[in-house]
Amino acid sequence: MKKLIPQKFLMLFLLICSTCIFGQNYPNKPVTIVVTYAPGGLGDMLARQLADQLTQRTKQSFIVENRPGATGALGSRYVAKSKADGYTLLLGQTGEMVINTLVSKDLGYDPYQDFKGVALIGEAPLTLVAPLSAPYNNLNEFIQYAKSQPNKLTYASSGTATPGHLAAATLCQLAGINLSHAPYKGASQAMTDILGAHVDIFFASTPSIVQFIDGKKVKSLAISSSKRINIFPQLHTVAEDVGKDFSFTLWGGIFAPADTPEPILQSLNTMINTILIDPSFKKQLENEGISIRQNSREEFAQFHRSELVNYKKSTQSLNLKSE
Repeated sequence: MKKLIPQKFLMLFLLICSTCIFGQNYPNKPVTIVVTYAPGGLGDMLARQLADQLTQRTKQSFIVENRPGATGALGSRYVAKSKADGYTLLLGQTGEMVINTLVSKDLGYDPYQDFKGVALIGEAPLTLVAPLSAPYNNLNEFIQYAKSQPNKLTYASSGTATPGHLAAATLCQLAGINLSHAPYKGASQAMTDILGAHVDIFFASTPSIVQFIDGKKVKSLAISSSKRINIFPQLHTVAEDVGKDFSFTLWGGIFAPADTPEPILQSLNTMINTILIDPSFKKQLENEGISIRQNSREEFAQFHRSELVNYKKSTQSLNLKSE
């Protein structure tokens, strides 16, 4: 007489088989990539360029959907609670996937528990810019000017507890200068006031500022990365001028809800890495000041964890809490 397979083992076998098939057939319908900020920022740029490439290669639509609000928390919560089937993804960035968990108590999601990282797409420094009419032309001149005008100058940010806010607050601390913080609801509003000379400095996303620097509409004072970048080789790093270990970057990567099947996550990682090594795609991003590299899911997870350590030091040093 044949032995009957216990029902629990049969169900497990069927689940494994269906998961493998699901991964092989993925995607077979449109995929949504959620960006947690308004159009125009680094995350939106990365998401749209990646979506175009994925659409071309898979013959399925990858659609970018902007869900701004609460410093990235609204869109992040939406994806965390979405069906874990690979058809709703998050273009997660430094703010919502690292800093938020350090400065906010009730996010409604946990960046390290509610998501699985798929792949890092790109990383870029911030560029410190000033109005064209400003009486300083580099970071050292600005620091001296700020010391001569205590409590009179203002730095803009795209929101409280964003990387730009942290970078500017850390600069003030290291340089021994006192500036007022002017948080905006997005980078575009902050840039408008830099162009109008209503604020004195702004750490802007480098890709979003290239056109303004090339067009000589703003002054560029320094960059926030630990090394100079190819598109602005003459521009000092903040670390060079303040003599400290100063490094803040923006990055964007694809995340999926935590229970997404492993074959789908791996399939996505493989597809994305194929795009990252494409010479034309790589050149397109590098011309905007964005560095890209191939990365496994394990490497991305390690990077994500290391960012928590880096930003924990900054938020604790500044005693920063979300407003």
